Amino acid sequence: MNTQRWHGHATRLALVGCTALALTATGPAAQAQPRDPARGTLAANDGWASYGTGTTGGATADADHVYTVTTWAEFKAALAAGGSAPKIIKVRGTIDAVSEGCAALAAPGYDFDAYLEKYAPEKWGLDTDLSAEPADSPEGLRRVSAANQDQTIKANVPANTTIIGVGKNAGFKGASLQIRAVDNVIVRNLTFESPIDCFPQWDPTDGSTGNWNSEYDTTVVYGSTHVWLDHNTFTDGTHPDSAAPTYFGMLYQQHDGELDIVRGADYVTASWNVFTEHDKTILIGNSDSESTAAGDRGHLKVTFHHNLFSKLVERAPRVRFGQVDSYNNHFVADSGYAYSYGIGKESQLVAEHNAFTLPTGVSAAKVLKRWNVSPVTAADNYVNGKPVDLIAVHNAELPGEAVPSGAGWKPTLRTKVDRAEAVPRIVNCSAGAGRLR
Repeated sequence: MNTQRWHGHATRLALVGCTALALTATGPAAQAQPRDPARGTLAANDGWASYGTGTTGGATADADHVYTVTTWAEFKAALAAGGSAPKIIKVRGTIDAVSEGCAALAAPGYDFDAYLEKYAPEKWGLDTDLSAEPADSPEGLRRVSAANQDQTIKANVPANTTIIGVGKNAGFKGASLQIRAVDNVIVRNLTFESPIDCFPQWDPTDGSTGNWNSEYDTTVVYGSTHVWLDHNTFTDGTHPDSAAPTYFGMLYQQHDGELDIVRGADYVTASWNVFTEHDKTILIGNSDSESTAAGDRGHLKVTFHHNLFSKLVERAPRVRFGQVDSYNNHFVADSGYAYSYGIGKESQLVAEHNAFTLPTGVSAAKVLKRWNVSPVTAADNYVNGKPVDLIAVHNAELPGEAVPSGAGWKPTLRTKVDRAEAVPRIVNCSAGAGRLR
């Protein structure tokens, strides 16, 4: 018999495989939990989003500010209604932000074959980017098409909002959720299929051979505070990078990130989510430049706990500046694995009590990737069922990229911390959309 803590209340569980039978619920927090999960709030001490005023989203919304939506138009209208008054938006079924397809967003006259013909490296070369191309050029028409998509798929989330999926099959396809310069937002129980960039840009000057660059993160937390992301699934779904074609010898990249937390955003908790089948997954702090550093220093405080990171290439997360607490997460790698934790400029990462499942031949030294010299706290982590000192093994195999130990701070905003060796089973059984208790 195990006792686990679910968002501030203790529940005694009898576990058989991934079947959990709730036998009893004890304590005042359990008694105070609303029956409608749409009115749930983040428990005290549950990560950085619980700091200060905490995160309640639209829990206090009156009846006039509770919406159930089934289309993209209804969802955007609900977001716009009522300003920043507390609101709850219940999502029923899968909502496609680009239901009419990419062709409906293309500017008149845009032709991808003409784009490829004009900017082929053997004709255009690799020394000049496309920024000076006129409006009637293939690049100019691509820019208009991209602006159409930007306007269509981005949805701005106001303050004091809860967005929650109804049942086990709710979510968004091709949408980009923008949580910008607001406070107090909750996003729960939704499956997000990453938006594809219908009109990626070719940049001949990106690297030695040029590259395709795409836009549109699935969720962006930009300069916002008190954001709770819980029991969601983020995936490339029907458009994996493995199925993408190549043009000019480079992958035609149509995905950006699954979650970006940038531009001085603060007090974010991501719990019990699944991040899967993606390349550049989570970015915390988007630049080393001093102009952005001034707004990021002292901010970007983020907690990740009980998330499943599966079949990812990199950035789980990549961190600049922030005090990031990552505990009780399960990382499952495959043959495309590059790294999990990206250690960036002035980052202060604490990675404890996590579990890593790596394929044969992949060293635990790859878990950490040093982009800048910043200290890390990494204690009680398990790799393939055995305790491993991630910093020691990294520094032993990659002495030229040594990582200092000791992030310089100690997390205090945690609820129950599970044993690292038990994390794979706990997380695999309970993380992701459709598993909200």
